[in-house]
Amino acid sequence: MTQLIIRPAVIEDCQLLLSLIKELADYEKLSHEVEATAEKLEGTLFNKRPTAEAVIAEYGGKGVGFALFFSNYSTFLAKPGIYLEDLYVQPASQNLGIGKALLAHVAGIARDRGCGRYEWSVLNWNQPAIDFYRAMGAKPMDEWTVQRITGSALDMLADSV
Repeated sequence: MTQLIIRPAVIEDCQLLLSLIKELADYEKLSHEVEATAEKLEGTLFNKRPTAEAVIAEYGGKGVGFALFFSNYSTFLAKPGIYLEDLYVQPASQNLGIGKALLAHVAGIARDRGCGRYEWSVLNWNQPAIDFYRAMGAKPMDEWTVQRITGSALDMLADSV
């Protein structure tokens, strides 16, 4: 795997990240939800107070995947955690160990930062991803259901106070 390099994303990677995000959205049948632009990525990932971080997987000198994550916190553990928002490897580069390397790289970051948890979500229909995560030792949190408020519902809630 000497052809594989995993490195922190830099501001010059925003267009590559956007391209990979669009590929991921297409795979997940969620292209209609993508509002990201290279400028938005630059403004949120590389400002004075970044809201998330990304690492890029390069194979043979080409960007073929990424992991994007951010810090969260466990009140029960009184420790920080890492939430993996997205992990993606282009189809032509899958089955080369790149996904596992990205997952392990972020796990190393979590360990180095003293995190008590490393979590992510997976679409219920994405059995290949579910199988991959189980093989890495991930356990489903079946007793938890993700809740989400976006758009006008978010505005209405924020304005309700």
